[in-house]
Amino acid sequence: MELLEGERLDDLQRGGLRIIQKRVGFRFGTDAVLLADFACPKPGDLVADFGTGTGILPLLMAARQPRSQFDALEIQEDMADMAARSVRLNGLEHRIRVHCADLAMAPQLLGRQKYNLVVCNPPYGRVGTVLLSEHPGERTARHEGACTLESIAQSAAALLRFGGRAAFIYPAPRALELMRALSEQGLEPKRIRTVHAFAGRAPKLILLDAVKGAGSMLHWMEPLILSEADGTPTAEWKRIYGLE
Repeated sequence: MELLEGERLDDLQRGGLRIIQKRVGFRFGTDAVLLADFACPKPGDLVADFGTGTGILPLLMAARQPRSQFDALEIQEDMADMAARSVRLNGLEHRIRVHCADLAMAPQLLGRQKYNLVVCNPPYGRVGTVLLSEHPGERTARHEGACTLESIAQSAAALLRFGGRAAFIYPAPRALELMRALSEQGLEPKRIRTVHAFAGRAPKLILLDAVKGAGSMLHWMEPLILSEADGTPTAEWKRIYGLE
């Protein structure tokens, strides 16, 4: 497959999977890898990815669970095209469908109460509290605009079956905002895992999933430590990246 100007091809180290990304601009990071591991679709799950970007989450989850199907939404035309070409490059068209659409249109486009799992790596920056990225693609991916926690939770609740899960990675200081938005849509937070750069430091991120129609009981998982004191990756980091 021919790359467009300004693109590069990266090896995902997952059974030969590759992904097309921009040389300059938004590229997937550790947070996507952590979320793909945490969300962990089950065999036969129908999964929706909100704001798929380069398509990294469905690609990683498809490699982990070969019996799941994925619908990936991305509002930016160039990113959606890139994600779709990565899907074709890996021969996964029969399992991953990329849609260039606003996530607010997800219920009308994909159907209501059909999905077992929704995953989302939302924009982290609240408008008015952080400096906006100069690159338009990064600005859309990293900063809230019309893509608010409330709109994400509303669309996720519409897509999910009763008992379905919505999984997120999000800044730890904004954890309460995320949990409140989900709970207001009938998605009760069930599992939470804090993510720490080093042991003994406050978490920068959380991994959280919520279940549609569940009761209010939160299960705290073992903290995820990414680096040892000397800066080397922890055993858990290596497991997540498949480097054991």
